[in-house]
Amino acid sequence: MTTPRQQSPTPERFFNAISAYQLTEAIKSAIELGVFSAISEGNVTSAKIAERCEAADRGVRILCDFLTIHNFLTKQGTSYGLAAESALFLDRHSPAYLGTAIEFLLNSRLRDSYANLTEAVRRGGTALGEGMLEPENPAWVKYAHCMMPVVRRPAEVMADALRKDGEVHKVLDIAASHGLWGIAVAKQNPSAHIYANDWKNVLEIAQENALAMGVGDRYHLIPGSAFDSNFGKGYDLALITNILHGFDAPTCVILMRKIHAALNPGGRAAIAEFVPNPDRVSPPAAAAFSLTALAATPSGDAYTFAELENIAKAGGFARADLSPVELDRNRLVIAYR
Repeated sequence: MTTPRQQSPTPERFFNAISAYQLTEAIKSAIELGVFSAISEGNVTSAKIAERCEAADRGVRILCDFLTIHNFLTKQGTSYGLAAESALFLDRHSPAYLGTAIEFLLNSRLRDSYANLTEAVRRGGTALGEGMLEPENPAWVKYAHCMMPVVRRPAEVMADALRKDGEVHKVLDIAASHGLWGIAVAKQNPSAHIYANDWKNVLEIAQENALAMGVGDRYHLIPGSAFDSNFGKGYDLALITNILHGFDAPTCVILMRKIHAALNPGGRAAIAEFVPNPDRVSPPAAAAFSLTALAATPSGDAYTFAELENIAKAGGFARADLSPVELDRNRLVIAYR
């Protein structure tokens, strides 16, 4: 009986990692040129794609071959096609198009954060001052504009899950950004008024979206830092979406105490966050977000459920539950006053 021969280690994974930026730039170029959309329109040869995208045939052929190697395109003979994920998410004609996300995910400030990662590791936090947390940072305006397609479905799923526990009438939306989380709650709770908190330049986009989506008369703005703004009182529900990962645990506790004070007895705080397992290496997308927090914030992190539970309880909440509802890469944690 022979034993399976073990494959010798190769440097391939190292070289793939070091050259991963090539795929980033290839996807960016294909989105900017409209390659995926051109193929969906029936332009399947490099010459036809090049004509549609106003680019050189040679350039398009090499780009499309590279994207085929990485399974974003398919190829039969000289004809290219869209992989399933590309057809759904990268074709501008698709209602699930996510291509606009590159304007935020590849913005210069975030890229600079990663370019200085070695220093961030030495410091234990971003090498760029306040990093992405600078007041009135224009990058968050880009986020609000560009990330709406990413959030639309998770926002509707979360609003539906929260609605099952009872109707709400006054809702505080912390770090509201584009406003979709609060707008989804307003649409599923016809008497609910949303009080959105974020930087003034960002809230302009949230207000535009609220008007466009038919809830503008129930949408109110609280501009400024979540730590400094006066929220008032009497809320049934607070939405805390992707903000806690920007700060260390003691700072998160300060914010949770403030939110706790604004809620009615029996009120809830709905936390949407990247939530890694206790091993902190799974699931991959949630666990890997810790590196973004390291590169881009002075002290942020991706918190496990146990850590979020401790933060909520230290903030005055009676208990916190991890909902079975999944919000794409986020999880929903509900803290009860």
